[in-house]
Amino acid sequence: MEATPKLESLPNIGHTLADLLREAGIISPDDLYKTGATQAFLRIKAVDSDACLSKLCALEGAVEGIRWHNLSSEKKAELKHFFKLVNK
Repeated sequence: MEATPKLESLPNIGHTLADLLREAGIISPDDLYKTGATQAFLRIKAVDSDACLSKLCALEGAVEGIRWHNLSSEKKAELKHFFKLVNK
């Protein structure tokens, strides 16, 4: 029987962010893929009101399977716009 992959196996997801994801009800990589980065961020924000843009970018990178620094300029701009909207 194969073990379920851990959130920490994804790019950009360290122990701290993985703990926040689990606290927000996202316990596996599949949960994160199904939820999507923006919705996962909103769920994290509900348990950590100081969640920052870097966390949002890290989540998107994890969903895409890349380091968040390698997200396209367009995707980064889209995430920044979303972040500003939810932090008004």
